Amino acid sequence: MVGFAPVDVPPSAAIKFVGAGTAACIADLLTFPLDTAKVRLQIQGEARASAATATGSAVKYHGVFGTITTMVRTEGPRSLYSGLVAGLQRQMSFASVRIGLYDSVKQFYTKDVGIGSRLLAGCTTGAMAVAFAQPTDVVKVRFQAQARSGGHARRYCSTIDAYRTIAKEEGVRGLWKGTAPNIARNAIVNCTELVTYDFIKDMLLKSTALTDNLPCHFVSAFGAGLCTTVIASPVDVVKTRYMNSALGQYSSVLKCAAAMMTQEGPLAFYKGFMPSFLRLGSWNVVMFVTYEQLKRAMMAANHSCTAV
Repeated sequence: MVGFAPVDVPPSAAIKFVGAGTAACIADLLTFPLDTAKVRLQIQGEARASAATATGSAVKYHGVFGTITTMVRTEGPRSLYSGLVAGLQRQMSFASVRIGLYDSVKQFYTKDVGIGSRLLAGCTTGAMAVAFAQPTDVVKVRFQAQARSGGHARRYCSTIDAYRTIAKEEGVRGLWKGTAPNIARNAIVNCTELVTYDFIKDMLLKSTALTDNLPCHFVSAFGAGLCTTVIASPVDVVKTRYMNSALGQYSSVLKCAAAMMTQEGPLAFYKGFMPSFLRLGSWNVVMFVTYEQLKRAMMAANHSCTAV
C-alpha cells in the first residue's frame, strides 16, 4: 500500500480524529470552487424570486462550469475561494468528529457491527459535529453567497468580522442558524457517506480480488459520493437557503422549504445537483484516499517511535 509497512494494531481514536480532519481540509482545498458554485446555484432562484422581478434581471449562472467562468470573469479567481478560511475551520472541527469518531461510536453501540449500528453511529457523529461546528458552516455559506461585483456591498470583510457581525446583528443564535436542517442534512450525509463507503469497501474486499488499497478506496469513495448526493441534495439546498437568508426572511426552515416549492417548484430542491455531485464525488475520493493513507502513515510513524 503505497510504501507503508502494514501495522497489525488498528489505528487509535486519536489517529482517526486527526487524520480525518487533515484529510478533509486537503479535500476542501482541492474542491472548494465546486462547493462555491453549488452554493451560488442553490441561492439563485431565491434572489430571482425576491429582487429580480423588480429589476428585470435574468438568471446569472448556468451550470457548474458556467457558474465558475462567470464568477472568475466578474469577480476574479479569488471569489471561488471566498469563505475558505471558515471552510477549513469547519472541516478541521467537523470532519474530525463525524468521520474520526465514527468507528469508535460504532463499536460503542455494539461489538457485532451491522447496518443498524452503522446507521446509528453515522447519525450520532453527524449530529455531534453539527452542534460543535455550526457557526463555521454559517460563515462559510455567507461568504460563498456574497458577490464581489455589480455594485453590491459585501456583507463581511473577513472571517472574524463575519462571526462578530452575525453575533451582533442576529444574536449568538444567528451563528447557529439552520442547525435543525443541518443536523438533518448531516445525519443523512454521514449515514449515506460513511455507511455506503463502509459497505462498498467490505463488499469489494469479500467478493473481488481487490485488497485494502488505493483502487478499493477510490471505488468505495466514488460510490459513496454518488449515493450521498442523490439522497441529501434537497436538505442541502434548504439548509443553504435558510443559512444565507436575511434576518426575518423565513420564520422557520419549513417556511423556507414551502416558499421554494410554491415559487420555484420541486426541481428547486435539486438546484446545483451537478456541482454537488462533482464536489461530493471528488471530495469523497480525495478525503477517503487521503484519510486511509494518513492513518497508515501515522500508524507506521507511531510504531517506529514505539519500537525505538
